[in-house]
Amino acid sequence: MTLAILLAGVIFVALNAYAVLGGADFGGGVWDLLALGPRKERQRELVAAAIGPVWEANHVWLILAIVLLFTCFPPAFARLGTLLHIPLSLVLIGIVLRGSAFTFWRYGSPGGEDERRWGVVFAIASLITPLLLGTTAGAIASGAVGDGGQGDGFYMIYVAPWLNPFPLSVGLFALIAFAFLAAVYLTLEAPERELQEDFRRRALASGVGLFLAAVVALLLSLTGAPRVRDGLIFAAWAAPLHLLTAAAAITALAALWARRWRVARGAAVTQVSLILWGWALSQYPYILPPDLSIASAAAPPATLRLVLSALALGAVVLLPSLYYLFRIFKKG
Repeated sequence: MTLAILLAGVIFVALNAYAVLGGADFGGGVWDLLALGPRKERQRELVAAAIGPVWEANHVWLILAIVLLFTCFPPAFARLGTLLHIPLSLVLIGIVLRGSAFTFWRYGSPGGEDERRWGVVFAIASLITPLLLGTTAGAIASGAVGDGGQGDGFYMIYVAPWLNPFPLSVGLFALIAFAFLAAVYLTLEAPERELQEDFRRRALASGVGLFLAAVVALLLSLTGAPRVRDGLIFAAWAAPLHLLTAAAAITALAALWARRWRVARGAAVTQVSLILWGWALSQYPYILPPDLSIASAAAPPATLRLVLSALALGAVVLLPSLYYLFRIFKKG
């Protein structure tokens, strides 16, 4: 266990936390866009009430991952920021639009045309941003961001690595996973039985959709990401990981069916987290396959030691603060 591997693990822990916390915020925006039926306005009110106190704090995990990446693994940060600058720039725009739109939607003049328009901007940004985040992850897993890109010309270097079937299938998977998490969480947030049932049905449907999206991504990985596919199928850890993931998925759906909301939440978080760690393990020891390993991309040891010390000090402030925030607003 080297310092570089330890800090790479911390980056992935931060991404995991962002997926199960910030990702659910994006999923809430998806359900805002797809609100239907006689209770659609109450569904939107529930989404806004659930997201409002915590959505800004949830972004701290993405910020932490980005800061650690450019400090501890600058070659990886430079390559990602260059070859994937289009989807990453769109992600940044989507995050800013989503946050701004949510603020104007919920805290602007109520009942007017502007409120409706900002609500639409919030919902659409919540739909597109996780799709692009997943597409970026798919491009990394495919090995398409190797040194120099895929070929010559703007399209081959900056567009082809992410605008192809496998990365897009991973983007769709991420979108459905975030919607699934949000629906599961909202069954706990709902103050009345009718809303719980609305989001229970959405959670069950998106849970099935998540399985189908995973199958599509796995099939496309045969040609789109052979290294990741081989790791997920043939590695010694693959079978135990798949069994645990399947058990978590079945537990989540069964708990939703039986209306055991807290069990469903824990199982859903476990399921999504195991899927993310399967991706990390499948491309280890590379931070950017197929040629940039964790060791070769790492900053000098002195830098890594300083960053690790700063992380320890920061955790003393960050973790209790986040616990207090969620304790106050999510204790019910």
